[in-house]
Amino acid sequence: MSAVLIRLKGKPHILTITRDISDLKSAQKEREQLKTQLIQAQKMEAIGTLAGGIAHDFNNILGAIIGYAEMALYDTQKDSMEHYNIDQVLKAGHRAKDLVKQILAFSRKSEQDKKIITLTPIIEEALKLLRASLPTTIEIRQNIEPGLDAIFADPTQMHQVMMNLCTNAAHAMGERGGILNVELHNVDLDPQKAVQYPELTPGPFVKLSIIDTGHGMDSATIDRIFDPYFTTKEQDKGTGMGLAVVHGIIKGHGGGIRVQSKRGKGTRFDIFFPVMDRQMESETAELKALPTGNEHILFIDDEETLIDLAESMLKKLGYRVETRTRPDEALEIFGAAPHKFDLVISDMTMPGMTGDSLASELMKIRSDIPIIICTGYSEKIDELRAKGLGIKGLMMKPFTIRSLSKTVRDALDQNG
Repeated sequence: MSAVLIRLKGKPHILTITRDISDLKSAQKEREQLKTQLIQAQKMEAIGTLAGGIAHDFNNILGAIIGYAEMALYDTQKDSMEHYNIDQVLKAGHRAKDLVKQILAFSRKSEQDKKIITLTPIIEEALKLLRASLPTTIEIRQNIEPGLDAIFADPTQMHQVMMNLCTNAAHAMGERGGILNVELHNVDLDPQKAVQYPELTPGPFVKLSIIDTGHGMDSATIDRIFDPYFTTKEQDKGTGMGLAVVHGIIKGHGGGIRVQSKRGKGTRFDIFFPVMDRQMESETAELKALPTGNEHILFIDDEETLIDLAESMLKKLGYRVETRTRPDEALEIFGAAPHKFDLVISDMTMPGMTGDSLASELMKIRSDIPIIICTGYSEKIDELRAKGLGIKGLMMKPFTIRSLSKTVRDALDQNG
């Protein structure tokens, strides 16, 4: 607003000029929001790139640890101290493998890997991690029913759900602290109870409840908490994607989620996961003999340790194996005798040539050669792209002797 002194009919008057700048302010605010979103997107992209690099290098190391521990386990007596010690190494290796998957899940780079699990060890592990990171003013209580039913779920995503909801609960309680209560029970939704949960069918469920004594939410906030990019946190304190991701994970597992909250009274999340069919669980739990064979396999990886490990595993399964650490050498040996080999297994990320490029060159020489690509993480290859290239199998590192035996046999049998 500006003012000008003028004279009308010889008398002084003040003329004020007003300009509506609300549109200008709105446009400026929108530009600031877009700038913030761009910075956040760039951060997430950088994290994703870093996560991919960590996964590739770390999975190579874990591949050797898990693989050799597994091989040693086969050669020890079950009741011996050696068997127990090696089994502990193997369990630690698998926990490290899951940790890499959590990094990839955070950066939205992992796929679901569902299996039959019980939630108890996942919840207990998450609570240990949370205790180390939460302030001492927050008391953690747990009430976990013994003998919980099994569910069919991705362990990494279950861990993600737990950590996300509990972190949000801790944030709601703030510095003044409070009580974080985590409960896990078997429940049965009969037709009358199931009416309250239209997305669920009557039957047995495992119910995870996360309850806090924080500031709570009003009904308008509850209506929006699962919307992408909606957040009540301060700027730079959250992306607004956490609960949207949680909701997506739960829906993807055939489950349901309910929220109860009041201002000043805390918040309660109840999550329902359908129980695994007992007969299916029993059948899946039966250990099957490892599939074997006597075919001739060419294995390529730039890591000497993984070359030695894969050769030991494949020979134990009955196969004849030749190995190379360089793609150009593998191409040369294959070109000299293309019908000598029944299968080629190649790492994806190698100096000089990627696994998919090597596969294309090999198939130019012999179009029907079955090929398996191994990767710890790669944005350049997935199952859909692999099939499009004519690749018979995609195997994630670190692999076990069981996953190796199955993938190899499937690829060979497809060609038979």
